[in-house]
Amino acid sequence: MFRLPVFREPLHVGRPNIGDREKLREKIDDALDRRWLSSGPLVRELEERVAALAGTAHAVATCNATVALQLAARATGVQAGAEVIVPSFTWVATPHALDWIGLTPVFCDVDEETAGIDPAHAEKLVGPATGAILGVHAFGRPCPIDELTELADRHGLPLLFDAAHALGSTHRGRPVGGFGSAEVFSFHATKFINSFEGGALVTDDPRVAERARAMRNFGIGEDREVISSGTNAKMSEASAAMGLVSLERVDALIDQNTRNHRLYEEGLAGLPGISVRGQAPGERANHQYLVIEIDQAAAGVHADQVHAVLERHNVLARRYFHPCCHQLAPYSDRPETHAPLPLPRSEALAERVLALPTGEVIGEEEIDGVCRIIRWAVETGCADGAPSTTD
Repeated sequence: MFRLPVFREPLHVGRPNIGDREKLREKIDDALDRRWLSSGPLVRELEERVAALAGTAHAVATCNATVALQLAARATGVQAGAEVIVPSFTWVATPHALDWIGLTPVFCDVDEETAGIDPAHAEKLVGPATGAILGVHAFGRPCPIDELTELADRHGLPLLFDAAHALGSTHRGRPVGGFGSAEVFSFHATKFINSFEGGALVTDDPRVAERARAMRNFGIGEDREVISSGTNAKMSEASAAMGLVSLERVDALIDQNTRNHRLYEEGLAGLPGISVRGQAPGERANHQYLVIEIDQAAAGVHADQVHAVLERHNVLARRYFHPCCHQLAPYSDRPETHAPLPLPRSEALAERVLALPTGEVIGEEEIDGVCRIIRWAVETGCADGAPSTTD
């Protein structure tokens, strides 16, 4: 017996978590009553909460994480025209943030277990034009922080981290956020903690924090004098209100994501060629992304085929991150700037991974249905139809 589609309403990857609406309205009403709508007390409170969660001395809230990455590069002294070593297995926003301010992304291969930048390959890419190294904590799992720190220190380079996926996760028992020269979080609507749209730079370096605060406000320092070039990267009070309400539920959301991760593991256990990507052993993980790998040789189907079957049944999975950044315009179109090197581990990983729905709107019934579809797809070689949800 078959039913098409299995789900009447679409199941999305990254569907926003919504906190206490009444508390949100109260905070926004307070901002309206104060007639202080940008860079006010709610933003400062959010910065304090984020710094506490990240275990850092400073947090600088911004209108989004892309501009926070740009501020991080500028505030740590990376000059226009410099090269920045960055993994190709990441969302294209990471290299775009660099490219947009005149920096050249130099794409590095990854370690397939962590999906993070490969320090050995990064070492080979360091040259006279290198201005920084930018690691990415893909799917919230910390990249090889210790090895990258040693590499950056040895070459005297700033070390930055795109921690958009990693708020609330830990490395060696320490919260992600306090490593390198600066790290950047995203509070985009798709992140498990969101501020409608927003981001934050976190750091223990007071000079980096001071420069970033000025740069996000047209280069204006605390004494209201212009001290540098800058841009408009300020966060609104409404966004900060949403972020604060969201942060109140951080532990509950992590618990929900962790339960979902376990349910997916149980639902897909024993299925040839299908595995749920794990997090760092012994560390806290936010599990905001649920990612499976599909080994075509063992499963008999490709990730694209499973993706297509899921989509026919209203499960809107995502091929994060396929193609890799070095295979995308504008980088693939500029071989004179971006050497068209093969990055075999990045490319192989991108062929295998598929992100599935999780979060507060996904529960046991939905996960059971998604796992049934995947099982059916593998067992039948992705023939037409769908598994019954009633058998």
